[in-house]
Amino acid sequence: MALRINTNIAALNAHRQLADTDARLSVSMERLSSGYRINKAKDDVAGLSIANALRMEVRGLRMAQQNTAQATALLQMAEGGANKIETIIERLKELATTAASDNTDANGRARLDAEAQALLSEIDRIANDTQYGTTKLLTGSVNLTFQIGSANTSTEDQIAVNLTQGLETNDLGLNGLSLASLASAQLAIESINSALTSINISLGEIGAAQSRLEFASANLAISIENISASESTIRDVDMAFEMVNFTKNQILLQAGTAMLAQANMAPQSILALLGGR
Repeated sequence: MALRINTNIAALNAHRQLADTDARLSVSMERLSSGYRINKAKDDVAGLSIANALRMEVRGLRMAQQNTAQATALLQMAEGGANKIETIIERLKELATTAASDNTDANGRARLDAEAQALLSEIDRIANDTQYGTTKLLTGSVNLTFQIGSANTSTEDQIAVNLTQGLETNDLGLNGLSLASLASAQLAIESINSALTSINISLGEIGAAQSRLEFASANLAISIENISASESTIRDVDMAFEMVNFTKNQILLQAGTAMLAQANMAPQSILALLGGR
């Protein structure tokens, strides 16, 4: 072993190893404290790029999931209004059936007709008042588009909902309904039956859209879960494995510090040679 004072090779080597260990220990501490394997671009350039793309996809899908929930709420409002109009139609059927019978006199028909006209006005009010924001839902020719994906492919990322059947009295064929006479009451029964068919068409359109949105929401939840898992595999740290590295580097740091101290003391043995002189 050569004895040198100006250049302590053993100390330089120990210092280099100690610096490497300290750098690895810092990385382990950063990963353990953040929970991420990738904290800087230099940690994994390709992995960071993929993870960022997956994270953006998840954020877009979460908003799409919110869109789906709001679309479902919109359709529930439409369904509620349609159901209430259907209940009114049932009452109109009772009134018309009563007025179409000779056991009801002219005064009775007048009172029945007054109630029927009030109910027809209520149908129009409900049809015009059932709206989401500024969009009226029961006036016919309602075309809605819901964004249920994170891209802009219409066949994959949007759902179009068309509510073609209006539920105003004109749309239902009830605008001329009268129960004032026996003949008009009998005609009213046929009109009311036809109106019920129109309401069922509207409810069918609403129900079909609700069913599709329900499946879309379930699919979004699965996609968010799977994409999040993929991102986690790339970005998140394995805490148990990183703790093994942390413990190892802690021991190496302590050992390296001790060895650097020993290497720094080695040149002192030269003093024995100087003293022997």
